[in-house]
Amino acid sequence: MSDFRLKVFQSVAKNLSFTKASQELFISQPAITKHVQELETSYQTRLFDRQGSKISLTESGKLLLEHCDRILEDYKRLEYEMHLLHNEYTGELKLGASTTIAQYVLPAMLGSFIGKFPQVSLSLMNGNSREIEAALQEHRIDLGLVEGVFRLPNLKYTTFLADELVAVVRTNSKLALGDEITPEDLLNLPLVLRERGSGTLDVFERALHQHNIKLSSLKVLMYLGSTESIKLFLEHTDCLGIVSVRSISRELYSGQLRVVEIKGLPMLREFSFAQPQGQESGLAQVFMQFAINHNHKL
Repeated sequence: MSDFRLKVFQSVAKNLSFTKASQELFISQPAITKHVQELETSYQTRLFDRQGSKISLTESGKLLLEHCDRILEDYKRLEYEMHLLHNEYTGELKLGASTTIAQYVLPAMLGSFIGKFPQVSLSLMNGNSREIEAALQEHRIDLGLVEGVFRLPNLKYTTFLADELVAVVRTNSKLALGDEITPEDLLNLPLVLRERGSGTLDVFERALHQHNIKLSSLKVLMYLGSTESIKLFLEHTDCLGIVSVRSISRELYSGQLRVVEIKGLPMLREFSFAQPQGQESGLAQVFMQFAINHNHKL
């Protein structure tokens, strides 16, 4: 129902790219350009400054984007509430999930959700926790699922699942490691860790802080952008990795990896929904309730 030109403009404004907007909305770049030009003609003002291959918002563009975000959000709520009158759930829901959640928690649940709500158009963005929170603040997604311990004041967080980080090595590792080590032993062991901005690294760094150990004092061979990358790295390297226990069930069962307990260093965390303050309604709430009700399946 909402003016598609506003949706096109919002995508170009968020990405600052006609090409990326074209890819995001699955329409041609000339069509993107046409919609933006129609808006500029309608309001008799330029919405973008063009400098070579780069574009930026004009003051008019910034004003339109501010209203555009509100208008499209209101349309989304209207569509949801009108269909709710007939006990129908329809519309578009854009999710964003941190890497661990997207890979090891969501797939089965998304399949069940789509089966129960076939009229909902669902999409999923994947990134680390900081990237997901940024996407929420920029209105590129409706609901985030994040890990870690840091919280932004302008977002509301709702816990939905507990998780634990563990230290793992490949079973045939040449490192002289028993089943248990101390936090101080970490200072002398080669490590592979998740990248800055990931919830996994946040939790590990905070746990180290409890023992007055700085991340900078550790022997980190690599920082990698996904848990799968860490697991593959461990297969070919004698080092210790820190990952979610949820991510290694197959490797533990097959005997590829084994857990090394770090005595006195609990690394517990919570997976949480994140959403903008004051926007706790619509399909995002439907999905949250569905996930919480299906918690035992996660």
